[in-house]
Amino acid sequence: MQVAILMIHVVIAVALVVLILLQQGKGAEAGAAFGGGASQTVFGSRGSGNFLSRTTGILAAGFFATSMALAYFATQAGQAPEAGIPDSRLIEQQQSVPTLDDRPADVDNTAPVLEESSE
Repeated sequence: MQVAILMIHVVIAVALVVLILLQQGKGAEAGAAFGGGASQTVFGSRGSGNFLSRTTGILAAGFFATSMALAYFATQAGQAPEAGIPDSRLIEQQQSVPTLDDRPADVDNTAPVLEESSE
């Protein structure tokens, strides 16, 4: 689910960038980027401004919604147990390897004494 929302989020972000770059500033004429007055017939009698502005607003709302959904998933992932290095006490409980302190009492660990030679 999170991956699907992330993919939608990226597509909306790219579409927003493209739509914002297509729009003209307030001082520019509406058909300058599309080759004169012919562009007004493609987007209606008012030109491209209303169509692009409305589409940009819809995409901005979608971008906001997907951002909030991804933020929610990120906070929920923080409450899950971490997949990193476990606590050392947990490792010691899981391993049954004897340590130096766990030696049996009947084992003699003294080093052998070498005989001294008198020459």
